[in-house]
Amino acid sequence: MNQWFYAEGNRERRGPVSGEDVAALFRSGQLSADTLVWREGITDWQPLRNVADELGLHELTPRPSAVFPAGAPPLPPPLQTLPRSRPAIPMRKPATSGWVVFGAIAAVVGVALLTIGGLLAALAIPSYQQYVLRSRVAAVQTQLAPLKAEVADFVMRNERCPNNGDEGFGNPESYAADGIAQVYVGDFEGGHCGFEARLHMPEQQLLDGKSLWLDYDTQAATWECSSDVADKHLPPGCRG
Repeated sequence: MNQWFYAEGNRERRGPVSGEDVAALFRSGQLSADTLVWREGITDWQPLRNVADELGLHELTPRPSAVFPAGAPPLPPPLQTLPRSRPAIPMRKPATSGWVVFGAIAAVVGVALLTIGGLLAALAIPSYQQYVLRSRVAAVQTQLAPLKAEVADFVMRNERCPNNGDEGFGNPESYAADGIAQVYVGDFEGGHCGFEARLHMPEQQLLDGKSLWLDYDTQAATWECSSDVADKHLPPGCRG
């Protein structure tokens, strides 16, 4: 099931929610056809109307234009009755200067609002994309939490670091899961133990193929996280 995100007021990001929730929010009037929405696999935010079919919002899909039956000739335009010639009467020009000024002011204000809205969107979308990347890394950390406990327990019982193939530890590929390709368990520098998780996220080029290192200090019994992913795409606990 795809997880959707939407921009409340096209500024504050909300989600994740299901596609059914997005459709329900639209039908209840909380979202409009112009509300920006996004899910993984879409390169950029889209107005809700652009993904209406995918969300089952067929009421947003434009209806086909009316088509006349084949062979039916088009109706001729209505005849216009030309008035008899009359002497030209000079018309008094209405005063329009006030409306012209008002229209110019309205145009300037409209352009300014569009510019501000564009700037806010340009700032918000990259921040949201960084949030998505950090969330994916955090999800991998959560999946690896049981392995951390197993490493610490092995060290306590055997007074050495475990390796892939030791009792209770599979080969690197056996740890493949959502977002993880392999996990290499073994010795780290300084007498520490731990493991390296290789990320597998083809849809996220900034994360795919990168590594997450979990380093266990056997003396202090503490863990430290590091990675070759850019800090701005990592949860706070993994930043260098």
